[in-house]
Amino acid sequence: MPLIFLKPTTPSQRHLTKLHKPHLAKTPTIKTELIGQKTSSGRNHHGKITIRHRGSGHKKKYRKINFLRNYKSIGIVINIEYDPYRTANIASVFDFGKRKFFYILAPKKLVTGNIVESGFEADLYTGNSLPLFKIPEGSFIHNIPLNPYKTAQITRAAGSFAILKEKTRRYAKIQISSKKEKLIPIESYATLGILSNENSFLTQLGKAGQSRWLNKRPKVRGVAMNPVDHPHGGGEGKKSGKNFSPWGKPNRKSKTKKWNDLNGKDFSQNLKII
Repeated sequence: MPLIFLKPTTPSQRHLTKLHKPHLAKTPTIKTELIGQKTSSGRNHHGKITIRHRGSGHKKKYRKINFLRNYKSIGIVINIEYDPYRTANIASVFDFGKRKFFYILAPKKLVTGNIVESGFEADLYTGNSLPLFKIPEGSFIHNIPLNPYKTAQITRAAGSFAILKEKTRRYAKIQISSKKEKLIPIESYATLGILSNENSFLTQLGKAGQSRWLNKRPKVRGVAMNPVDHPHGGGEGKKSGKNFSPWGKPNRKSKTKKWNDLNGKDFSQNLKII
């Protein structure tokens, strides 16, 4: 997916970098899967700001994604679309059996017209959802739940993937993008492939106004404030601050022991490997 660099006819276009995405649909395909949402602007039910630097974003609708494809299904990809609530692209699918439409996360190299399957007897192709005990070791997977009855929670961002490292009779060991290893029940379903839009981190907004469209308000450093506004404020000239939060609590980062999800157990001594 090539990058687009515009001619610097204005200051905002000088550093603007965006992706060339002619394959994405212009409008949502499945109107019934859209939900109108009102932005909270970082406020709770009392109207108090609990998350700073949010507000004034563009209106957008939430797309309901099918994160639990643990049933037998055969469908065809209708469109690849942009989703304002996530970095990866999404695909609209028509299910031949249930005769209904739904959205899934679009893996890399999935195009309009491809057939996607799910279930115990699905083939080993990109975009198909299978239980972990049917997927070969070393495969790239995404959209992984923590147990067979939950919706997927792991590996859902653009360009991310997990590697199936090892399998036993009860668990599968996967390695996620952070190189951390997790034990997942072997009956859990996962989708084959690497998620799309892997070059999204190369984009540059180019101007402050585009951040405001994305519901992001400007941030001000504490050392640039007055003493009444922040513990780091005031002073003659520049200073580095005292490592305090705006409410006076210390925020020094201390080194902590890295916790492994395997809980110190030797994975190789589990039950017989399949």
